[in-house]
Amino acid sequence: MNNPEKPPVAGQDPVGPATADEATPESAQQPAGEELERLGSKVKELEEELVKTRDAYMRAIAEAENVRRRAARERQDMQRYAAADPLKEILGVADNLRRALDSVPQEERGAHDKLATVLEGVEATERQLMQALEKHGVRRVEALGKPFDHRFHEAMFEVEDPQSPSGTVVQELAPGYVLHDRLLRPAMVGIAKGGLAREPGGEEAAAQTEETGSQGDPYAGGSHRAGPNFDTNA
Repeated sequence: MNNPEKPPVAGQDPVGPATADEATPESAQQPAGEELERLGSKVKELEEELVKTRDAYMRAIAEAENVRRRAARERQDMQRYAAADPLKEILGVADNLRRALDSVPQEERGAHDKLATVLEGVEATERQLMQALEKHGVRRVEALGKPFDHRFHEAMFEVEDPQSPSGTVVQELAPGYVLHDRLLRPAMVGIAKGGLAREPGGEEAAAQTEETGSQGDPYAGGSHRAGPNFDTNA
């Protein structure tokens, strides 16, 4: 014979015992809001770390590019100016050829046929030499009649010349040369002293040319901004 169901005891839940969640204390349950706040803080920290990493990466790329460009520029300069020392020695040969030509007065050149023939040969040699130098980027610096420019001229003495403005080059002992855009050898010059005053605006125009550079002939007596000198005392 089956036992009949026992009636529920007074004060007891008729459904059954309490569930596991209901049995957990409230202090052990983490509210959803705090969890979201913690995750948001972590995401922000990761984003800041990503920004720092990206900045470091971009700086590394920029630095590598700067190093590459600097190395390329140095390599190009080495190729352009590697022949500076041999070329300066060749300039001495050009000076001696010009001295040989200048040592013979113009009126005596036609007096002797052999002398005229020799001089013609020397002149042809000088022209060929200057063409070879020009082919390799060597240009002569114009000095006579130009204002003295310490970047291209080296003053050897001063001359009392009332007909020329003070500071004007009136004598050239040895011509100056540049290799591409760098001074190869300064012109040895004598400059006027105590002469006429310069025309109004001349110094201002020269200062403006010094500051902005010239778009014309870079070798016309100092209108060009020269690079570092190889040897200004050569």
